[in-house]
Amino acid sequence: MDFTPTEAQLDLARLTGEVCAKLVTADRLRELDTADERFDETLWHSLAETGVLAAALPEAVGGSDLGVLEQTAVLRELGKYVAAVPYLWSIVLGAGALARFGDAAQQDRATQAGAGRIILTAALAEEHNWEPTKPITTAAETDGGWRLTGAKTTVPFANRADRILVPATVSGTVAVFLVDPAAATVTAQQVVDRTPEYAVDLADTPAELVGTVESGAEILDWILTRAWLGLSAAQLGTIERALELVAEYTREREQFGKAVGSFQAVAQRLADAYIDVQGLRLAVTQAAWLLSEDLPSAEAVHTAKFWAADAGHRVAHTVVHVHGGVGIDRDHIVHNYFTAAKHHEFALGGGTDHLRALGALLAAPA
Repeated sequence: MDFTPTEAQLDLARLTGEVCAKLVTADRLRELDTADERFDETLWHSLAETGVLAAALPEAVGGSDLGVLEQTAVLRELGKYVAAVPYLWSIVLGAGALARFGDAAQQDRATQAGAGRIILTAALAEEHNWEPTKPITTAAETDGGWRLTGAKTTVPFANRADRILVPATVSGTVAVFLVDPAAATVTAQQVVDRTPEYAVDLADTPAELVGTVESGAEILDWILTRAWLGLSAAQLGTIERALELVAEYTREREQFGKAVGSFQAVAQRLADAYIDVQGLRLAVTQAAWLLSEDLPSAEAVHTAKFWAADAGHRVAHTVVHVHGGVGIDRDHIVHNYFTAAKHHEFALGGGTDHLRALGALLAAPA
């Protein structure tokens, strides 16, 4: 395995970081915290104008034909700034899946998403269903086309989406569809970091098939793999920056005439947090590299998402505890990193879910 970042990774990460550093200030985050919807439209348009959104998409849909490694680099930078934009959902999953598996009209939507003209998203979670590869939502083909029935939860940016990718079961197998949210019932949900997420109820809702029913399992696996990896990469950026913030604080904050970072108990917690961040960085890098090389990556991706949940939990709590009283002040920037880390911890399965999935993969016959 080669851990050396590609030139494109470094360039895209630097560009993303520069855009975010200019626009995502502490004041801007506080403004978004009190807004009706936590979506940074200014940042989103800037990422589109600078070419960040389209960069890793195929050339056929207006991209630069980069890939997973570069998308992971972007997500890591966005995580560092707790950026309120749907890059994972609209670009990596939505545009990426349509560019790879969609027909000409669907690929045109991918082009529009890469240019920032529309937003796409994916409905991958269902209540009381811990196996996203086996959706409870069902699809049936009628004379008028495909119809979906079921309920999806925590669908990011469903209120702004032009189309939603929806996996559903068809006669015992799985297929992936596009749904116009205007044809469904979309209800706002409250999540820990105020990401705009919605329940989407489907009642005989018209839908458009992506690819074929026979290729549905492959398409859903493609989407879920990149969703889990993307959340892990965003979590990496979030806890990397959170650790930097708490390290800066312990160098400046004094108790009994000494910097609190010099106290043994504090230093030990920061050392443990540093090890956790390095562990997640290794797991994300390994999973992204395997996926970019078209090598078997399922075990590595579940490992990365487990570390994102497990290590992310410990680091987030360390950051709050070491900050003391200001760590629970909602006006302090540490609050944003804590809630973002908690969101990434549980999105599309917590540590136990991915440990269970990893165990099943390891126990499966070779």
